[in-house]
Amino acid sequence: MRTTEVEKSKAHIMIEIIEYVPNSVVTRTIIRKTTGNVSVVAIDTGENLAEKISPFDTFVQIIDGDAEIVIDGKPHMLKTGEAIIIPAHTSHSVKANERFKMVSTVIKSGYEENII
Repeated sequence: MRTTEVEKSKAHIMIEIIEYVPNSVVTRTIIRKTTGNVSVVAIDTGENLAEKISPFDTFVQIIDGDAEIVIDGKPHMLKTGEAIIIPAHTSHSVKANERFKMVSTVIKSGYEENII
């Protein structure tokens, strides 16, 4: 059985783990657990991730190019090396005004204490 996760106990160059595909959004899972997941995403110029609301915090770090991350209607322009945390239960979208790559980390634990 082939896994989508990358090999463990081995160094990886994140920017090389995924390639751009014209007119596409490409995602590669780094690690997936019940408590969260880490993915690398390559988004070609003009492509977008549709607006959505996640029940979990999402940490996004740009590893190549520039990205526009819109949180609650407010655009945030991020460059290579910059990161942002998208708060849980917040409307957000991702726009590729030029192609870029990002690491997306979703944290699913830590919300248990909010349950009444």
